Amino acid sequence: MTDRIGAPGSRVSRREFLALTGGAGAAGLAGCAAPTRTDSMAAAEGHTQTAATSSPSLPTTSPPEVVNVDEQGGQVTVSSQPARHAVHPLDSMGGPIELPQVWAFSADDGDPSVPGPILRTTEGEDMEVTLDNTDGMRPHTLHFHGARKAWKDDGVPTTTGITVKPGEKHTYTIPANVPGTHLYHCHFQTHRHIDMGMYGIFRVDPEGYEPADREYFMTVKDWDSRLPRKFAGEDVSYSPRSRDPDVFTVNGKSAPRTLHPEDGSPIIVERGDSVRLHFVNAGYMSHPLHVHNHRFRLVEKDGGQIPSAAQYTQDVTNVAPAERHTVEFEADADPGIYLLHCHKVSHVMNGNFYPGGMLGGVVYKEAMQSDVFSQLMTHAGYEG
Repeated sequence: MTDRIGAPGSRVSRREFLALTGGAGAAGLAGCAAPTRTDSMAAAEGHTQTAATSSPSLPTTSPPEVVNVDEQGGQVTVSSQPARHAVHPLDSMGGPIELPQVWAFSADDGDPSVPGPILRTTEGEDMEVTLDNTDGMRPHTLHFHGARKAWKDDGVPTTTGITVKPGEKHTYTIPANVPGTHLYHCHFQTHRHIDMGMYGIFRVDPEGYEPADREYFMTVKDWDSRLPRKFAGEDVSYSPRSRDPDVFTVNGKSAPRTLHPEDGSPIIVERGDSVRLHFVNAGYMSHPLHVHNHRFRLVEKDGGQIPSAAQYTQDVTNVAPAERHTVEFEADADPGIYLLHCHKVSHVMNGNFYPGGMLGGVVYKEAMQSDVFSQLMTHAGYEG
């Protein structure tokens, strides 16, 4: 297990985290049980799965890793494989929630993850991205937003004639000519393949990039759990025309698992830190993302830099499907724990349980020894 915890870009190590919390982790889940639900309701909401449906032979996804493609000579290999995805594995706060089969991306020899690995490069460089489908079971492609590229590298099978069939590999040349935070995804049967987990972040740092004190990538996603359940072999009816999302995630997790320092992505700050958040919407619904007790500036949208004169402070930014918003703020609030969540409040639920779903938090280090934070770690299942 890596010694780094939190979202990609976090600068808090496991050792530092234990020191900040006094070495005390969650000892149990007492007092955190969800309301009793009937088996039929749980099955309808897709929040419990039978052992057979959960495909125990499949690997379990890991949190997404950051791949610095420049350090690899501008080359990276991406593949996809079926995996189980534990959205919130605890029997608490509306859980457990599992997607019994997703199609997870991995980079090189890394673990499969949903979202996929963050492919990071620098303006002016070219990436050679090889889609390895030699062990695949179905055709795939790769399409990169935010790059002006050759026609053959657009990743759309119907307009380029290029499909990467099972048993094949294909290399795309992706120029890093639009700095910013972008999205990549499979473009074969897109309505299904994105909804099965085939998406990730493509980040192009501009020349002379100055990192903030704290930088986090936050991918939000709405899911209709019937689709991954159907591909796992469960007898459910699903049509993309009647899509009805029932699972809502930040970086692939639903609250309270979003606050887990290793599996989730708590935004851990110190007072006075500059904070940069890259929001990416990989779902099919708009999500108005709100940060409590802080006002931020929208500094970048879809790779477009917003001039300083056009920036203003706000506390909600509505991120439409495929949009990318980068916001910046100073950690200048009373040190504590503050929510970050979608303000379509039904998206902040696990089934009929509130709170849950598309919710994270800004956590000041000074608050990490509090009883409140300890209880949150119990809810999140952290046993550090």
